[in-house]
Amino acid sequence: MNFEIKLPLFEGPFDLLLFFIERDELNIYDIPIARITDDFLAYLHQMEVMNIEVASDFIVVAATLMKIKVKMLLPKPIVAHNEDDPRNEIVNALLEYQKYQSVLEEWGELEAIELKKEQRGSIDADLKKVAQEYALELDLNRVDLFQLLRVYEKVIDRYVEKNNKVVHTIVPYPYSVAGQKDYLRQRLKTIQNISFQALIIENPLKISVIFNFLAILELLQLGEITIALEAGFNNFHISAKEEMAEPAVS
Repeated sequence: MNFEIKLPLFEGPFDLLLFFIERDELNIYDIPIARITDDFLAYLHQMEVMNIEVASDFIVVAATLMKIKVKMLLPKPIVAHNEDDPRNEIVNALLEYQKYQSVLEEWGELEAIELKKEQRGSIDADLKKVAQEYALELDLNRVDLFQLLRVYEKVIDRYVEKNNKVVHTIVPYPYSVAGQKDYLRQRLKTIQNISFQALIIENPLKISVIFNFLAILELLQLGEITIALEAGFNNFHISAKEEMAEPAVS
């Protein structure tokens, strides 16, 4: 009968043979070699169908089983009463393998316990490892007060350098020439003239003075205002032309 084994791949051919023996509840000392050989070869055929590479040790065991099967099929001489059973070769190997398999679980538990243990460290080796990891320029085995002060001084210097690092911030101007032109137009609609010094007093910020001056120049070029210079040329008044001025209220 055809059968399908849905188990993880066996680690070796003896795992497979022991599986067959346990599955069919066979006596390991009296193995039906023909039956075991057929099952073993059928499994190898299944591996080939699944495109799994058959390891060489499986092929060796398959050849050994077939050799034993042939020996058992051949007629035996009547005089050879004390001839060894051909199956002894594979039976002894299975018994030896089974012996080691019985302690694998215990060894696995011992391995897990050992892996959880912390390895005893070496102070010299640990200090060298730390020095290499953090690229320290001193021998940690011979640290004195002077060396500690040097390290402290370097740390402080780096801290000061980091905090005093120049940071450039770009801030947009809150003024524009067009905006200041509109501002001056509105002022000149309510009052007859404005002195430049009065504009400076209202907003003494340097950038505001610059934009106000540029706005006055553009309004002058557009012919919307006139300028009257005072004595000493330290100040001037600006006034709107008649057509720009607000009509008088009667």
